[in-house]
Amino acid sequence: MLTGPDMSRAGLIWLLVFATAVPGLTAEDLSSYPWSFQPVAKVVPPPASELHHGPRCRNAIDRFIYRELESVELEPAPEADRLTLIRRACFDLLGLPPTQEQIDLAAASLSEDGWMKLIDMLLKSPHYGERWGRHWLDVARYADSGGYETDIYYRNSWRYRDYVVKTFNDDKPYNIFVQEQIAGDELWPDNLDLDPRRVYVVPENKKRHLEARIGTGFYSLGPRVHESALDANRLRYETLTDWVDTTASAFMGLTLACARCHEHKVDPFTQEDYFSLQAVFASAREIELPLWNAMGEADWRQNFPRVVAVREARIAYELFAAKTAGTELSPEHQGEKQRLLAAIGKAVLSLPESTAGQETIPYDALMHIPTVSVLGREHPQLIKSSYVLERGELQNPQQQMFPALPASLAFATSTSAELPGGFESRKQFALWLTQDNHPLTARVMVNRIWHWHFGRGLVETPNDFGFMGEEPSHPELLDWLATEFVSNEWSIKHLHRLIMNSAVYRQSSRFGSERHLEEDPDNRLLWRMNRRRLEAEALWDSVHSAAGTINLSMGGPPVVPPLAEDEIASLREKWHWVVSADPAQHTRRGLYILVRRNFKLPMFQVFDSPVTSQSCPVRDVTTVAPQALWGLNNGSVFRQAMHLAGRIVQESGNDPRNQVIRAWQLALSRPPREDETVSALQLLRSLETDRSQMLTNPPESLSDVVPKRAQALSKLCLSLFNLTEFSFVD
Repeated sequence: MLTGPDMSRAGLIWLLVFATAVPGLTAEDLSSYPWSFQPVAKVVPPPASELHHGPRCRNAIDRFIYRELESVELEPAPEADRLTLIRRACFDLLGLPPTQEQIDLAAASLSEDGWMKLIDMLLKSPHYGERWGRHWLDVARYADSGGYETDIYYRNSWRYRDYVVKTFNDDKPYNIFVQEQIAGDELWPDNLDLDPRRVYVVPENKKRHLEARIGTGFYSLGPRVHESALDANRLRYETLTDWVDTTASAFMGLTLACARCHEHKVDPFTQEDYFSLQAVFASAREIELPLWNAMGEADWRQNFPRVVAVREARIAYELFAAKTAGTELSPEHQGEKQRLLAAIGKAVLSLPESTAGQETIPYDALMHIPTVSVLGREHPQLIKSSYVLERGELQNPQQQMFPALPASLAFATSTSAELPGGFESRKQFALWLTQDNHPLTARVMVNRIWHWHFGRGLVETPNDFGFMGEEPSHPELLDWLATEFVSNEWSIKHLHRLIMNSAVYRQSSRFGSERHLEEDPDNRLLWRMNRRRLEAEALWDSVHSAAGTINLSMGGPPVVPPLAEDEIASLREKWHWVVSADPAQHTRRGLYILVRRNFKLPMFQVFDSPVTSQSCPVRDVTTVAPQALWGLNNGSVFRQAMHLAGRIVQESGNDPRNQVIRAWQLALSRPPREDETVSALQLLRSLETDRSQMLTNPPESLSDVVPKRAQALSKLCLSLFNLTEFSFVD
């Protein structure tokens, strides 16, 4: 950090060169700014030969960490055992327990070759994007509804979710990811019009540009007060406020929202800075973009009479039902009913699944054409001016503001604060934010990635790199990682490989002496790995994975699993939770379950799913009684325990000892110790004598098992789901 008496000669020269970049600011101003505003330092890792633990170092990360540990004379933890590391890697990158194939790949040894092969396999899995996409969706305050009293529904949010999953799977450079979300429509303007020489074939570059526009769906996800639609100015102001606040938090790691009502009390931001950023977004508005071209729309219009046929067939049936209501149907009426139902079915089946062979997105012709919510351009005559608002109150406008960067950050990046007006401001803002020497962008994302691997960032406040946030525990490591990130084309997968191949990542979490706990009780110096509880979605996935019921199909509209009466009782409008008709959808990954702001899946609520009204940098991890009650008493969990019991019988036969061994492998990714086997067998024998509660509607896989044995084995499986080891990653 280039501050105070430790400022280097190069830093002083840098300040002198750019001292006049922004009028009114001086070199002294920059020296008083937060550490995160200073240029990213070009750091040389300490030589391994100078470290006592140098032989353990696998890459530069270890050298930074071990230097700090040796400076306070703390020993690092030994390496975790093989199965623990495999389980850790699978949950980290996929959010799923390891398969037998993954275990076998790294089973021979955890040499660098075997370990890196496992990491590469996991990074190539399409489920990697689901796991890491879910992390980013927390930051993006993702939801499928607007919240507040009426919780209005966002029917296109899932397209942004799928875009994020694809982005991580493709290892799209992070700077491009940022640019797409902020200004994809201005950087890559395009449409899906066809080349008449290649009928029905959409060129790849047009698909790529469409993907960039879908990225701007980032701005369609915010909370929304239904009644604000009564006041266009109020709705616009609330929207711009959400956009600016979330942009600052997600991409810059700053609490710029504090400057909306007054000058920022701590960081160098003014109200003028805040409303200048609102002016950057003033020319944008949310639109629904059709996901087809003119030929696709023509095809849809050609097929529309089939939609009419379905509607008319339904009306005919409704009229018949009304005419015969309360009466016993005669054979003649029964025949009429069947004929009408058959007509509806025939009409539905005649609907095209997608547009006459075109490579676009399928649509539900009964409802609407396929669209996506993105940013578009406001009509020039409808662009409203931006003003500084006294105390942030809409009715108290002061001076007019124009698109500009926050003055302090413009100075810190040697950039003019002014941005072009009209339809170039978002584009220029996005390009400025993703320039290689920006002091915030790479640091913020590198810190998030570190946090999602270790459970704590090098900066423990990922959305606040200002004075009120925590300073980095290892500032040189943070800057080295940021430099490495940018120099490797902003590749997130490169960072995964770097972090996961370090000795620090491979440390055991089951380690610590009294001195460790006295000197560094929070493990900020990383003398061991942090033990982490699975997030709500990962816990859901783990239960269904162990039971063998998980549906790993990817993408598409959100799914809605059924709930017990007590779980849905608090939902005022029950039709807000329309259960998916296909039972196979009920066991999709947690990522795909409907996210209503006013009513979350109860299990997710209990296990600390994020608050989606704003960007969520770190999930809470609580320990409360409802978690145990869910694990022990929830009917859906016991149903999965029965499925796990059936899977165990199918895969291990009828020998109780083999069943116990397989149960541990499926639930905990390891074989049981001998004392665990003995205890489990005793528990099975004890449970077999309890005939008070026989299984109700057991799965087909338990149909050939003696009822008392099926009950005992199911309850053993339920106990495994409730072990701390099941819900935590060491």
